Amino acid sequence: MDPVRNPYAPGAGQRPPELAGRDRELQQFEVVLERVARGRPERSMVVTGLRGVGKTVLLNTFKSMAMQRLWGTGKIEARPDQSIRRPVAAALHMAIRELAPRHRAPERIEEFLGVLKAFAMRDPAAAKGTSHWSPGIEVPASRGRADSGDLEIDLTELFVDAASVATDLAVGIALFIDEMQDVPAADVSALCAACHELSQTGGPLIVVGAGLPHLPSVLSASKSYSERLFRYARIDKLDREAADLALILPAREEEVEFTQEALDALYEAADGYPYFVQAYGKVAWDLAPRSPITIDDVKVSAPEAEEELAVGFFGSRYERATPAERDYMHAMAQIGDEPVATAEVADALGRKPSSLSPARDSLIKKGLIYSAERGLIAFTVPHFGKFLRAQPV
Repeated sequence: MDPVRNPYAPGAGQRPPELAGRDRELQQFEVVLERVARGRPERSMVVTGLRGVGKTVLLNTFKSMAMQRLWGTGKIEARPDQSIRRPVAAALHMAIRELAPRHRAPERIEEFLGVLKAFAMRDPAAAKGTSHWSPGIEVPASRGRADSGDLEIDLTELFVDAASVATDLAVGIALFIDEMQDVPAADVSALCAACHELSQTGGPLIVVGAGLPHLPSVLSASKSYSERLFRYARIDKLDREAADLALILPAREEEVEFTQEALDALYEAADGYPYFVQAYGKVAWDLAPRSPITIDDVKVSAPEAEEELAVGFFGSRYERATPAERDYMHAMAQIGDEPVATAEVADALGRKPSSLSPARDSLIKKGLIYSAERGLIAFTVPHFGKFLRAQPV
């Protein structure tokens, strides 16, 4: 069939043509937006899940929902060992720029931009007397507000001032943070403290994060009250009905159908994971000669889809690991697909658990495994164990 008309989109963060199976999360966020708009107290929101379940897609959809309500929005992607000071400043700058044309008091915008500039430039990690940040803010940096160098104090003051600007317009500001588990520990603490202050004052600024399954434990390790600060939404693979809809509805728009046997085979292959659903659907479409797409088309296309996943989805991550880290992951894969005990991995490798700590910690930092709970680890990528068992050791 015509590949140009192929509706499926197996890309990182790309929104699929049909966002199936996420109605509950969309409704939750709709409630958050509505409550904040009405001045009601509301928690910020955190979405967690394995890689490939659509966290970034959901985060981008939330951002679009906020923009439709004329909120100010900004988004960052956290990186290990990188302070969020300047990325947050750039994101809030974008949010305020969205609100500024509707604000009747330009001096209020300029006042906030001065605070924002001071916040961004007060980076303790930068060389003394230098600033490599070019925010494009023409107003002079303010003094005495959000510029102490203590991120917890500065971020709290910045959020409060940004929320005040949004209050003038009877809207809100939403800051979206992808890969939130990579925010440095000290910055997580500052972020929680700032959100805590906003929850007490009722300021219309929310933080919406997305991250791996262990993100809630990262937050709670920082501040004990973080469990009450955020509304948590754990997303997983799609059930059968949602996975079928993700395939059927986009195809129907192009006047293409699937046989029931083809849908059965596609669900078995993709196991309901949204990224895999798109990947298998795309190749099945490209190789099918005509509508309807049959089980024979799926059988022919599945090996090609698996090869693409082996290179782009699994292989690219595997290549980032050192030999010692690969040995660790192979041992995990041989034990099983469920969360495994670190002691079992050590036994499988004939090593003491303490000697494997550097490899384990490095894999966690690279986002390849996560600590499911104390003493247990699991892959962040679905079916990664199956992929590893097919690789030569």
